[in-house]
Amino acid sequence: MNTITPEFAQAFSQEWIEAWNCHDLDRILSHYSDGFEMSSPLIAQIVGEPTGILRGKERVRAYWEKALKMVPDLHFEGIATLAGVGSIVIHYRGANGRLAAEVFFFGPDNLVQKAFANYAS
Repeated sequence: MNTITPEFAQAFSQEWIEAWNCHDLDRILSHYSDGFEMSSPLIAQIVGEPTGILRGKERVRAYWEKALKMVPDLHFEGIATLAGVGSIVIHYRGANGRLAAEVFFFGPDNLVQKAFANYAS
C-alpha cells in the first residue's frame, strides 16, 4: 500500500469536485480504474441494484448518467480532504446541501479501485 501525500490528496479532491461540477463523465471516470467497484446507498434507489454495489466503468457510467439527469443542477462543495494509506476521504456538501463523504482506495497507478459513498440522513 502506498501512503497518500497531502499534496496528492488535495489535488485529487479539487480535480474530482471540479469534474463533477462540470458534469463531465469522461473527466470524472478518468480518476477510476476500468474494473473499479462503487458502493453507494443511492445505487439501489437510482438503478435498482439491491446490493448497492456496481463493478466496472460502464455500469457506473450508466448510473452516474442517470443520476446527473435526475439532478441537473448538481454541485459539490468541498469541506475537507483526509489522506490515509492508499486512501482518501472527501467530505463535501452535495445535492440539496446534503452532507456526504466518499472513501477512495487507490491502486499503484494512482487510480481509484474502490469507492464508498456515504450520506448524512
